[in-house]
Amino acid sequence: MRKKVDSYLGFAAKSRNLISGYHTCLNSIKQKKLKLLILSEDLSENTINKLMKLSEKNGIPVRIYGKSVELSKVTGNRGRGVFGITDKNFADIILTEIDE
Repeated sequence: MRKKVDSYLGFAAKSRNLISGYHTCLNSIKQKKLKLLILSEDLSENTINKLMKLSEKNGIPVRIYGKSVELSKVTGNRGRGVFGITDKNFADIILTEIDE
């Protein structure tokens, strides 16, 4: 399961359907461009709560998955713990795999 999710995240990054970073994802949530928000487990509680509330308000699913170091390696973005998927198909596939 974990390898599949990592692969899908890598594909999303290569196809430019993945955005990363707190401010980038925050702006995309407000513009309703995100289909899925992925937060790493090691983010601060305040950051997680803030992004979860905003996502919930805008009807965007949120999942907490993996450590920021692992996710950064998979997606090719260093030092990031907040990731957004902008494609509905990628979002659905990743949600299905994480929820299994």
